[in-house]
Amino acid sequence: MPAECSTDGDLFGPVEGRRVVPAFDGGAITSDAGGLLLKATDRAIGLVERLAASFVDLRRPELIEHRVATLVGQRVFAIALGYEDLNDHDELRHDPLMAVLAGKLKARREDCAPVAGKSTLNRLELSRPIASRYKKISYDAAAIEALFVDLFLDAHGAPPKQIVLDLDATDDPLHGHQEGRFFHGYYDTYCYLPLYVFCGRHLLAAKLRPSNIDASAGAAEEIGRIVGQIRARWPLVRILLRADSGFAREALMAWCEENKVDYVFGLARNARLVREIEKELHEAEAEALRTGQPARRFKDFRYATLDTWSRRRRVIAKAEWTKGEANPRFIVTSLSEAETNGRFLYEKIYCARGDMENRIKECQGDLFADRTSAATMRANQLRLWFASMAYVLICALRRIGLAHTKFAEATCGAIRLKLFKIGALVSISVRRIRFAMASGSPYAEDWRLAAASLARARGSPA
Repeated sequence: MPAECSTDGDLFGPVEGRRVVPAFDGGAITSDAGGLLLKATDRAIGLVERLAASFVDLRRPELIEHRVATLVGQRVFAIALGYEDLNDHDELRHDPLMAVLAGKLKARREDCAPVAGKSTLNRLELSRPIASRYKKISYDAAAIEALFVDLFLDAHGAPPKQIVLDLDATDDPLHGHQEGRFFHGYYDTYCYLPLYVFCGRHLLAAKLRPSNIDASAGAAEEIGRIVGQIRARWPLVRILLRADSGFAREALMAWCEENKVDYVFGLARNARLVREIEKELHEAEAEALRTGQPARRFKDFRYATLDTWSRRRRVIAKAEWTKGEANPRFIVTSLSEAETNGRFLYEKIYCARGDMENRIKECQGDLFADRTSAATMRANQLRLWFASMAYVLICALRRIGLAHTKFAEATCGAIRLKLFKIGALVSISVRRIRFAMASGSPYAEDWRLAAASLARARGSPA
């Protein structure tokens, strides 16, 4: 039985002679009204329907309440709004905003909510690549992977002359006994080791992998798939691959050289490499002692490992002396000296790859891409894709709707907190569904600008 809130006494204290009286009788109210921008963004890029098209539903239509598109959209929208747990949907299924996002105000059956609860969504997450008698929803993994690249390509009005693809592997800590769970010495924990590929803010791939592998394992195949899809649409685009030393492997570099893809990778330090820059390190040390400031020199030379590389390659060394000690760093590249000098290549091109770590933090910190607690890697990969699609959706909102607002460079978490979490009273009539949003919202003008920009993107009136 629900507890009654007694207001007979002076529980909250009077305000200017008036009693403060709380009551849960406000009607249909949502705290996520700003999430309507997600609906407008999805209509602009068609993400949910295209993602749902990657699933095959063998259920009998007359016996089901929620279409696959409804389930997929519900999962992606909820993650974007900050609800990572399936348990949250037992309450969200009654939220008027979620019903509008799903495009469904009423269920066919009287005992059903407009959108699905945790059990139905759990069955979606446990779907398999091949349907069975008891798992009637299946998905095409290749189609989902291709969709990330298609959405990236569609975001450009004209083919760019050059793009930079960033690769990185990161840890996804595990706290159970999930399939593919291994201990990783560098991260000092049991984890997965997902592979991410970005082009600027655009997410092109999120591949879940066990952690008992090299960071570059499968990277050549993944890049081959992505590059092939990009060049099918943009045959003349120049592609530069950028990654840390974990990807400076013969297989990946040889693939790039054979397929006319440029690369710049970090290169792990060793005694042979350090001997190459002894003179430059001494010069940097002398300058640092004289000025009291860090000093650096750069050297360009050809280098090959003793037995793993098939050829000599261009290496740029940074001979740096800082904080009273040597700090040598190295990169290997296919770019020629005629195209770019070593210092510019290291400082302006290679070091810029660090921004990718901020994108991964958004995916994992703001959009829960590391909530991989299902028993199988298959289900956890699907969870990772749903979270990644939520990132792509907010990224599209930021690009299309927020480009001329103060949120043009905001993180997904900041956008959610300031533009999605807006309280509203929802009223439904024959002709319209009205969201009476909080008058005191401090970012109302930015929200209106975003809505207007999204309307123009679809060619419809705001």
